[in-house]
Amino acid sequence: MKKGLIGKKLGMTHVYDSNGVMVPVTVIELGPCPVLAVKTQDKDGYSAIQLGFGVRKEKNVTKALKGNFKKAGIETDLPALIKEVRLDSDPEVKVGDKVTVGDTFAADEFVDVIGQTKGHGFKGVVARWGFNGGRASHGGAWTRRTGSIGMCASPGKVYKGRKMPGHMGDVRRTVQNLKVVSVRPEENLIFVKGAIPGCTGGVVIVRNAVKK
Repeated sequence: MKKGLIGKKLGMTHVYDSNGVMVPVTVIELGPCPVLAVKTQDKDGYSAIQLGFGVRKEKNVTKALKGNFKKAGIETDLPALIKEVRLDSDPEVKVGDKVTVGDTFAADEFVDVIGQTKGHGFKGVVARWGFNGGRASHGGAWTRRTGSIGMCASPGKVYKGRKMPGHMGDVRRTVQNLKVVSVRPEENLIFVKGAIPGCTGGVVIVRNAVKK
């Protein structure tokens, strides 16, 4: 069954398994996420739950969102983020329930983590795409430039998809099949083996692995 939670990347560290082997892990704060809305096949044509995460000031919340939060019984500590998690069947939880990491994930299972990668600003082709650039001597004069990008005559244009300088990073990425090393329900923490997208403090979505 599909499942997922919203969380925050806290950083990387390492732990030791039962055999004394050091395992690099990413620590993620997951939930608790209040259920703000429930989508069903009969009513909406698909199954999903709408989850909240974090806290924001009441003055930064619109009246429409306040009404939605009130339906879920939330009048203080209003969620800062709202995201929808697709399910393969109608959810058993109801609006107003809280979904925690202990109820959702367990050690030794595999998860997919979705996050926004770090932004690197405007970059040239050497940094962005790994181009070699031109020679640095004997009149090269284009050490870190692109080189030819098209033809002068026919067809006389630059083809779409050509690798060019531009904005690097800050895109949505999914890392699949990360093993859950341990779960700490009392602290709302989950430890997954390996690295995940984004910077420390970035918002991530953790769901069960779709290819396992």
